[in-house]
Amino acid sequence: MAHDVTLIPGDGTGPELAEATRRALEATGVSFNWDLQQAGVDEYEAHGNPFPDATLDSLKRTGVGIKGPTTTPVGSGFRSVNVLLRKELDLYACIRPCKAYEGVRTRFPETDLIIVRENTEDLYAGIEFERGSQDNAALREKLAELGSHVRDDAGISIKPISVFGSERIVRAAFEYAIAHGRKRVTAGHKANIMKFSDGLFLEVARKVAESYPQIEFEDRIIDNLCNQLVSRPEEYDVIVLPNLYGDIVSDLGAGMIGGLGFAGGANIGTKAAVFEATHGSAPKYKGLNRVNPTALMLSGVYMLDHLEEHHAARALEDAIAAVIRKGEKVTYDLKPTRDDPTAVGTSEFADAVIEEMNA
Repeated sequence: MAHDVTLIPGDGTGPELAEATRRALEATGVSFNWDLQQAGVDEYEAHGNPFPDATLDSLKRTGVGIKGPTTTPVGSGFRSVNVLLRKELDLYACIRPCKAYEGVRTRFPETDLIIVRENTEDLYAGIEFERGSQDNAALREKLAELGSHVRDDAGISIKPISVFGSERIVRAAFEYAIAHGRKRVTAGHKANIMKFSDGLFLEVARKVAESYPQIEFEDRIIDNLCNQLVSRPEEYDVIVLPNLYGDIVSDLGAGMIGGLGFAGGANIGTKAAVFEATHGSAPKYKGLNRVNPTALMLSGVYMLDHLEEHHAARALEDAIAAVIRKGEKVTYDLKPTRDDPTAVGTSEFADAVIEEMNA
């Protein structure tokens, strides 16, 4: 049976990466009914909206999407496509595997961990009060009545962390651990300082952990966690974090495996799941057939797992790993020097991956 999937090419180098990934996914033997939809700066320039209703409707219908990088139009007043997707589809869980592949230059070759980031709450909820505004003054006045003085030249951001949001993201981390044979979940927090927000997150995490006795649970204060990730990364498995910490640690994890070019991701929600590379659209390379498609291809691997096409997922991931390990038909960023004349393009990298699967 073919899977209905929304395909969003994006802009900049996105369409090239999406096409390479589409070909690799089809080469696994899995059947797809692609619903091609648009989003990003090219769509904004053509029709005045970077995130058309048709794209959202398609994702609601299919429940699964794979998306190339998109650019937020500068000065347009529109929020980023990614932020809009998370809000409209309640994509509350960002899953970021960080795995080092042989052939990628990194100081942390043993890295193989999963970052599970809460996507909807915390300081990224967007509850802010501008310095000098009437709302800011009213809030400061109310805080003063409660015994908390805030300087009159301060901007203020609110950090909501709820039992509901914390419980479902921690549960998602444990369910991921079970589904993928992981043995430990670590909750990152700053509960020693922020006792009523991070403290609540930790309290809920400990409670949820009781329902999963087969999975080891521990918690780490966030600064100590970052220290240990670059000193003992092999000790970590699945890490669950509130929104802000999750954003930061996700990029730390990407740096540990060689950069954002190897960082795929999944945004899982109640209405849909959207899979995407975590890097930008790199518009200066648009149309040059030069950019490494690994991150989006790995996102395709995660999509296959989500669709329960596990055999195909392993075949695609193994083929990507083999191409990188051999180091012959790879893009410039995977060569010893960036001007290596033997480097191949985006499309040729996809050809090599498909060849590996057919070997």
